[in-house]
Amino acid sequence: MISTPLLQALHRRLIRLSGFGDVRPEDLTPLPTTGLAHDHVRVAGHGVLLRVPRQSQLGLSAASNLTYQAACFERAGPGGHVPGLHAVMLPEATVPMGALVVDEIVGRPPVLPADLPAIVRALASIHGLPVPPPAARRPLRDQVDPVGATLREVTAQARHLDAAGLHPEARAAVEEELAWAGTFARRSGRPPVTLISFDAHPGNFLIAGSGTAVLVDLEKARYGAAGFDLAHATLYTSTTWDVSCHAVLGTADIAAAYGLWLDQVEATLAESCRPWLLPLRRVMWLWSVTWCAKWRVESRAAAKDAKDRAESAEDWSADLSDAALVDHVAGRVADYLDPVTIAAVRSEWLTANPLTDLLPLPG
Repeated sequence: MISTPLLQALHRRLIRLSGFGDVRPEDLTPLPTTGLAHDHVRVAGHGVLLRVPRQSQLGLSAASNLTYQAACFERAGPGGHVPGLHAVMLPEATVPMGALVVDEIVGRPPVLPADLPAIVRALASIHGLPVPPPAARRPLRDQVDPVGATLREVTAQARHLDAAGLHPEARAAVEEELAWAGTFARRSGRPPVTLISFDAHPGNFLIAGSGTAVLVDLEKARYGAAGFDLAHATLYTSTTWDVSCHAVLGTADIAAAYGLWLDQVEATLAESCRPWLLPLRRVMWLWSVTWCAKWRVESRAAAKDAKDRAESAEDWSADLSDAALVDHVAGRVADYLDPVTIAAVRSEWLTANPLTDLLPLPG
């Protein structure tokens, strides 16, 4: 839960912003913490939330992290499926990570698989946005080679596999997938680059009264491959992450979601992406399980001090989160690294099913 001194400092910063001078201290209400990277504070009477980072998942400094997150909201905004950005409170001594002022979305958690089409349409709205020329893409990450860039992240996270203490069967399966990924990365050709969320698990969406899905958590957006978002929205490691929308999708549900996305986006984008969607699903799963290994190791460490956080605000220490949330994440990580779970997920691409029928491999 957000501290009282930080809440008071946020109020002092907020009333200096245009349009918020009438906000009283009692108008700020911290919301229950559901994630590892942010706190949220409702501002009564204004229809906005303060989005207050606790760390940077990209390893950025506090100021760079906030600038990056603001750009995520701004770039995805024209698609109509993300909250509007109202203001940026840059970091200072009393608000060391800064804050964003964004629209509060009134909605409910998704119910899967019923709301999966709405999520897919929201993602398609982002993927279909015009991609600016390379010089105009900063500060967002620009992955000219989305496969190689993401596998470099996977490799960095995989350094934690030994210390994470995986069951031998689980470790062997992950190593097999890493070997496949290394071979796959050497193939010629690459998927087209679009704006993507790179954090599209269903728990990051709310369903508005109209039935529209709104992606409310934007901090890792980049120019990369749309297949990563589709995977993140439908993999077991995503659909069972958040207790509010926990669900296990069947391969027919997943295939239907991919089919809808192919129908929603422009035809040339759909056809150029289609051969890459299944292999990028494998890469996204590898990213997720190696992140789990990283979290298991780094959550045991003490929180960073101010000097270390000035250079990189990434910090997975359990000290920064509520004990119940840490227990929940630890339980999810244990499940995702379990050899039985790993075998079940891999069956999606190692056996014939509706998904493999729909998504041919690149030639």
